[in-house]
Amino acid sequence: MRSMQQALGIGFILFATTAAADPPDRSVRPEMRDGQETTVLMAASAGANASLRPAPRAEAPEIRAQARVSDPGFRRWIEGFRGRAQSAGISAATFDRAFRDVELNTRVLERDRNQSEFTRALWDYLDTAVSDSRVRNGREAVRDNRRTLQAIESAYRVEAEVVAAIWGLESAYGEVRGDTNIIEAMATLAYDGRRRRFFEAQLIAALRILQAGDVDARHMTGSWAGAMGHTQFMPTSFLDYAVDATGDGRRDIWSDNPADALASTANYLRRFGWTYGQPWGMEVVLPRGFDFSQTGERIKRDVSHWNAMGVRLPDGRPIPDHGRSSILLPAGAAGVALVIFDNFHVIERYNPADAYVIAVGHLSDRIGGGGPFQAGWPRGDRALSFDERQELQRRLTAAGFPPGAVDGIIGPNTIDAVRRYQASQGLIPDGYASLAILQRLR
Repeated sequence: MRSMQQALGIGFILFATTAAADPPDRSVRPEMRDGQETTVLMAASAGANASLRPAPRAEAPEIRAQARVSDPGFRRWIEGFRGRAQSAGISAATFDRAFRDVELNTRVLERDRNQSEFTRALWDYLDTAVSDSRVRNGREAVRDNRRTLQAIESAYRVEAEVVAAIWGLESAYGEVRGDTNIIEAMATLAYDGRRRRFFEAQLIAALRILQAGDVDARHMTGSWAGAMGHTQFMPTSFLDYAVDATGDGRRDIWSDNPADALASTANYLRRFGWTYGQPWGMEVVLPRGFDFSQTGERIKRDVSHWNAMGVRLPDGRPIPDHGRSSILLPAGAAGVALVIFDNFHVIERYNPADAYVIAVGHLSDRIGGGGPFQAGWPRGDRALSFDERQELQRRLTAAGFPPGAVDGIIGPNTIDAVRRYQASQGLIPDGYASLAILQRLR
């Protein structure tokens, strides 16, 4: 680690800036599946209606003036929370500095209570997440930060392009980091009570960060839901995984120098089992007569199994052996087919939305010089709304193919239920939860 700090010492290059004629891409952070808040770094802003194929969203509304009000109930809550914070080891001085001038932020409450439903199709999401400008800016960011990223890659054994892709999706390579006061946002959301336990834990973690001296309260800023810095760490994830890459004694993921944030992201991936040199996934072509019952994340086979079935890369070559793998059809048999490896699931720990994982992986490939997917997407389809996803699950249950919970989440259980229903109807059992399947169930 010391050699890395020396490599990242005085004079290393800052992140790439974007030409005025080419405005930066917006942050493209998909929401999480419900119940995943403690396992990923992303903003804890999704409820039960989080989509697995979310739409891009900008952080631009945070630039507007925050609506802050003096609320007596909020002040009483802060006084009550003070004791809980001190019991958790937060000093009175740290608490008082952090809460100086903090008010109830109604803009944060508005964002939390009026989250738009993410119903854009995967291909629409990827059009933005892996746009030509985001690829171009990513290549510039890698070039302009080559020394920093090479040192990080050497220290953590995580490819520079993968770290850069997360940076690009999370903050448009540092251009859109969020400017909301994290203490104020976490306190507002904890006071609101909808997810009090979670946000009180994030608030305690944020206070510990301040107490450790990594940043001061004025500069601890981020998204309205608590994600911070270049790669959008939640406070608890910061405590567990953030690192001081520059050796200045602070883990500073907020400054214009992105080194600590990028190294922290690499550390996170390494801690969850990243395999250096292994792809996240690769596009493949399925042969005629392929057995679609063997698709899905839960079915893992040696690469030799897929090669023996006739699965090939788009150029006709066999799949290289990077370990046990699965065939994933994110848009059914009519869309891109992927063979995914263990690194796919490591990215899932950062954010478990399939769209996010595919976007990070594909953007990293494109930054590294790869081309776009060669197969098409069923662009005539549209994504199901949350109500429609719940209806699909109810109708699958009524038809004798129960997916488990009726939660509007198209996860492995629902995909399997769709696949079994399709097989019963003589359809291609690709597990694609499409509008056509819902209409057939109706």
